[in-house]
Amino acid sequence: MESANVTTLYLLCGKIASGKSTLARHLAAGAATLLISEDYWLSNLFTGDLNTIDDYARLSARLRTAMGPHIVDILQQGHSVVLDFPANTVEYRNWMRSLIDQAEVAHELHWLDVPDMICKQRLQERNSSGEHQFQVGEADYDLFTKYFVPPGPSEGFNIVVHTP
Repeated sequence: MESANVTTLYLLCGKIASGKSTLARHLAAGAATLLISEDYWLSNLFTGDLNTIDDYARLSARLRTAMGPHIVDILQQGHSVVLDFPANTVEYRNWMRSLIDQAEVAHELHWLDVPDMICKQRLQERNSSGEHQFQVGEADYDLFTKYFVPPGPSEGFNIVVHTP
């Protein structure tokens, strides 16, 4: 990981319930580091409007458009950011790359490479606890997982791989 005094954009890649938000909270414990969570903002801004994967695509794009300049400003002020948005597709990672380029900061892409069986078990536990903003069933997990694309070396990210 980057030195604590280097402004860094921390990114997270992994399937639903792979542990992204848990790792995000851990990374955000660093000095001068802010956690920004997509689930928090989506659940508060669009309560009741997120019913399909198309809703998610449309509303998460709106959130990225609104948050992008704000995130760049925070980074340019010397604060690191843990971006708890899923870096699960090339499109999302291209947006994240644009933030890195605009802010001219260091970055780490943390890839939680967790098998489906473990993610589904964690998802059941998460749903049972009722503590997460969204309840995701196994069918929705499978639907979202179809869009998951692991990061590749050609994308140029500093990748940190986490396995169970």
